[in-house]
Amino acid sequence: MKKNLQAIHPDDDLHYKKLGIKRNAIEQWEDGMRTDGSKGTYEWWYFDSHYPDGTILVIFFYSKSPIEVDGPIKPISTIELTLSDGTKHSEEVYATLEESFYSKEKCDVRIGECYIEGDLKQYNIVFKGKTMSAKVSLTNTVPAWRSQCGPILFGDNEEYYFNWLPATPEGNVIADVKYEGGTLHLEGSGYHDHNWGNISMLKLMHHWYWGRAKIGNYKVISSWITAEKKYGYKEFDVFMLAKDGEILGDNSNHTLKFLPTDEYIDEHTGKPVYGKVIYEYETPVGEYYRITYKRRSDISKQNFIDLLSGPVKFAAKLIGFSGSYLRFEGSATIEKLENGKVIESVTEDSAVWELMYFGKSGADKR
Repeated sequence: MKKNLQAIHPDDDLHYKKLGIKRNAIEQWEDGMRTDGSKGTYEWWYFDSHYPDGTILVIFFYSKSPIEVDGPIKPISTIELTLSDGTKHSEEVYATLEESFYSKEKCDVRIGECYIEGDLKQYNIVFKGKTMSAKVSLTNTVPAWRSQCGPILFGDNEEYYFNWLPATPEGNVIADVKYEGGTLHLEGSGYHDHNWGNISMLKLMHHWYWGRAKIGNYKVISSWITAEKKYGYKEFDVFMLAKDGEILGDNSNHTLKFLPTDEYIDEHTGKPVYGKVIYEYETPVGEYYRITYKRRSDISKQNFIDLLSGPVKFAAKLIGFSGSYLRFEGSATIEKLENGKVIESVTEDSAVWELMYFGKSGADKR
């Protein structure tokens, strides 16, 4: 039998020292560019925000497409606006390397006239395209946080990694948006994170569920990651729970349980999807919580092969590449329990979560 390769999410002093970071302290350079753009690397800065009328705004800044990581840096910024009636508007901006800038000192990324810059407390985000524009101010209400050391390391020599930094787990947002058909002034809740790695995620991970939600005075970041077959389909928990701006606990105590239900097959992607995703968590002081995401509709569905063209697309079909991405919106409920009984329950209708599916369907049936 072939031995599974190692995959770990470290939290020991040796790895903190090796990575040059501090336990329970995040510095501005950690939200700056962390890769060199070479073959295999990728990096993106992500922002989303939600507003009382149901409007959702999502903006990305990429060093290159995460499904074409072996190519050179190819700066891309994207925007997606979902109006309260479900109508969607989106645009992409491409720029040359000479028209772009990626700072290593702090979050300062510029792609053509689009940019995101900030200091772990306050961020300014601008998108300028031909049909859409947005100007956003994001102010942290929950401090920047990382899951343990940050990266999940793959390989017996820890040669590959996937890294994720929620620089703004929760923040107040003021946004002015222009799109074909109108303008909006919006005030609501926002989130910003930063992702990077040194090999295609397709080679490391089979799929993941990721979500964030502001539920009353609680804030939740939740993810359940399943590694690829050669890493034994190992599962990783990534989780943070905050209340009134104070972090109550995270996955470092590994009490998180992932209990999804209501499975169906998505017609567009062919992937198995859970209509209800449940996390149960015990804080370091023994408080027990249950968080439930309940799908109402799909914001986005994408088969990655549709983003490819020419010989690359042909080669992807030959090897049976079937990666997909689904983003959902719906309700999120948090319940606090004592001795198995619910003593507090809060529900909000503005949650967003996603299913990123790189591998072939069926690993969760093994």
